Amino acid sequence: MCWTLPNTLLGLLSGLIGLAFGARMRWHRCELAVVVRCWPWGAGGALTLGNVILHTGERLDIACHTYAHRAGRGIELPVSLADHERAHVYQYMLLGPLFLPLYLLSGGVSVRNPFERAADRYAQSGHGWWPWSRHATLSQEDR
Repeated sequence: MCWTLPNTLLGLLSGLIGLAFGARMRWHRCELAVVVRCWPWGAGGALTLGNVILHTGERLDIACHTYAHRAGRGIELPVSLADHERAHVYQYMLLGPLFLPLYLLSGGVSVRNPFERAADRYAQSGHGWWPWSRHATLSQEDR
């Protein structure tokens, strides 16, 4: 968690500003993150910054569509937003301050981004949160 502290501090600062506008903050052990609910800015959904998850909704454990589903790349069952964001927390914990630059260089918020595809894969199966893991390279026939 120390490795991603710069990102976490950015998330905590954002969360604290949100408190003045009605957001609520609480530690979630399962996500290894402070979850800021009812965060007043954004188009909906969640944003992870280190060990902080900023969420515009009331509850983090809700169903959401995968990036591939939203992009029309196939029909996929909804996944847990909490699981998807937990994968990003793991990614941050491994990459620390390198996460944001790598994430942005990998395509930002889009289906092309391997970090987002890995987070969706983790939310679907409970494994494969690392973008370049064995699970990311196996085809459906090989699994």
